[in-house]
Amino acid sequence: MLQHSRSSDSGSIVLTDINKLAEEYLRLSYQAHRTKDLFPASGMTITNAEIKMDFDPTLPLIHVIPQDIGKVILNLCNNAFWACTERNIQVAKLQSHHRESDDDHRATIPAYQPSIVLTTLKTDNGIEIRITDNGSGIPDDIKDKIFQPFFTTKPTGQGTGLGLSLSYDIVKAHGGELMVKSPLAGQEEGEGSEFIVSLPSDL
Repeated sequence: MLQHSRSSDSGSIVLTDINKLAEEYLRLSYQAHRTKDLFPASGMTITNAEIKMDFDPTLPLIHVIPQDIGKVILNLCNNAFWACTERNIQVAKLQSHHRESDDDHRATIPAYQPSIVLTTLKTDNGIEIRITDNGSGIPDDIKDKIFQPFFTTKPTGQGTGLGLSLSYDIVKAHGGELMVKSPLAGQEEGEGSEFIVSLPSDL
């Protein structure tokens, strides 16, 4: 199954430091998004995002195809930045609406600080990579669709709907699991997501 999932140039299975790989692809994603206008009409970017890395120093080296797992991390980070930008816009619109209101008792919209946390953990059977954001979240009615090919919530021309599907297939081909939690604990629907990549210590 693993061989079937690979493209001809995707690389070989090698012993890999997932902490280094995760940091590399998170930085690639952030650099690509920090000045990128994901929503042209809004003029907003993700330059003010708070980025955190919480890596388990006891994480074992594991056998993976680094390029493929890198693609998974990149896709999940890209989606996290997208979700944060989307929520940034939603909050800005609410703030603008209330500023224009004549209601002296209007509700105060709290400031929004985009945040993305990349965590690695050693588990009994291998490792976990967790990518957590406080972005726009995933509605309950589409959670069971997000890993389907060509399903996307992004505007036309902004996404193919293949990123999560391919990521899911890559992780499954490595004998692992890709799961999602949204909203985050203690939050309401539309507030945050966490994608969890579980990989075995041996293929």
